[in-house]
Amino acid sequence: MSGNGGSLVDLLSYETLVHAVAGAMGSVTAMTVFFPLDTAKSRLQVDEKRKSNSTPIILAEIAREEGLQSLYRGWLPVISSLCCSNFVYFYTFNTLKKLAASGAGKSRPSKDLLMGVVSGVVNVLLTTPMWVVNTRLKLQGAKFRNEDLHQTQYRGIFDAFSQIIANEGVRTLWNGTLPSLILVLNPAVQFMIYEGMKRRAGKGGKKISSAEIFLIGAIAKAIATTATYPLQTVQAILRFGQYKGDGKGGVIGGISNIFSLLMDRIKRYGFLGLYKGLEAKLLQTVLTAALMFVVYEKITAATFKVMGLHRTLKQ
Repeated sequence: MSGNGGSLVDLLSYETLVHAVAGAMGSVTAMTVFFPLDTAKSRLQVDEKRKSNSTPIILAEIAREEGLQSLYRGWLPVISSLCCSNFVYFYTFNTLKKLAASGAGKSRPSKDLLMGVVSGVVNVLLTTPMWVVNTRLKLQGAKFRNEDLHQTQYRGIFDAFSQIIANEGVRTLWNGTLPSLILVLNPAVQFMIYEGMKRRAGKGGKKISSAEIFLIGAIAKAIATTATYPLQTVQAILRFGQYKGDGKGGVIGGISNIFSLLMDRIKRYGFLGLYKGLEAKLLQTVLTAALMFVVYEKITAATFKVMGLHRTLKQ
């Protein structure tokens, strides 16, 4: 198909759907493998009175105090949110990539960054309520060092949604949206670096190995995570819902809350307090992103190979 109908075909194409499903499956596989590291990261971000900073010590403490299964507490809501989130992100990113490829000009980092930002904004607006719920469920039943943190009593994903809406209002489901919108730079930078390094590694039609994909994915995520980590901590605190802020609404109030949370953290723990939990976060996100890209590339390559065979048969 060619001509003006190409745009709609790009938007609804089977290829784009394959990328979206592969991205979702890759992220679910990788997150399941490294989920305990995400548990450690969440505790360090929200429960700031916890003295231990080392990831293995935090994991040992959680397992000893709350049982081994608590390392996987909240797995279902996190995996559900991640699956939807990555499906939306990969679908939007690859749709924009196809539309850009059908236009003039070759791929360049600025294009990749812009596509990543747009994909991130679409993703945040659609999936933030799921992330708010999964943050609450993940921390439910945790033994906090900070006594000011209150426990919630949700019976599952749907009960959490209904309780939050009934007790705190629908707007609460979009808590942390502003830092999340700023944080679209994280996957945008990650994809820009990933796409750029992948293009360079595959120059001249060279086949890229799984080990190279793993390394490229790890480097891209490490840079993006370190650059945006303080905002990720603010995002986690706002989603947990126990920070009341200054009472102002809208964007101004949101910026004010982000700024006061950042300043409060610096005042109490110094500048390095903004990076509390970074070790766990880097271990978790870098390894997860690297494995996700490997699974994603393998699934898309295998599917397109099958599709290619089908096309050959049809011609």
